Amino acid sequence: MALESWEERYRKAPLDLRAPDPLLVTFANTLPPGRALDLACGTGRNALWLAQRGWSVTAVDSSPAAIDSLAARAKQLGATVDARVADLENAAYTIEPGQWDLIATCYYLQRDLFEPAKRGLVPGGILIAIALMIEPGKEHSPFRVEPGELRGFFAGWEILHYREGPDATHGAVAKIVARRPNSDTI
Repeated sequence: MALESWEERYRKAPLDLRAPDPLLVTFANTLPPGRALDLACGTGRNALWLAQRGWSVTAVDSSPAAIDSLAARAKQLGATVDARVADLENAAYTIEPGQWDLIATCYYLQRDLFEPAKRGLVPGGILIAIALMIEPGKEHSPFRVEPGELRGFFAGWEILHYREGPDATHGAVAKIVARRPNSDTI
């Protein structure tokens, strides 16, 4: 979906009161709060949940309307989120190496973002990624993964969770939670 379409969508329905993604909740609850990065955060349902639990959160999205909504909701909840407008597709946000305990990219696929995100984690940090999958009989899309593709981005990493299949609201998805090795090689 083009940025203009997302911008229109966020302007029409600025408040997203949906619960955070259950996969993020499950794994974030196993970690002590640290530094989290939510890429393509939308209106921030995951970022806000993390912030309310003591995480230091940076949330990035290309939509100014989404970030405005996130900032307003954070203020309303008394949560602190470093919310930034940046076009990830044009490298307008740099993921600094070794800075994050948790990085999430949920329902967003940008293949060239995986390597910087992996480097952005501290050793032992986790990356949670959820991507839509190409479905049989449907047109191929650069925004959807092939079966097994998401797992392939994490060769040599500890896979804490991997699943491909139907999702209640999004059709076929691939979900992964991977831990960065403690060694210097990624």
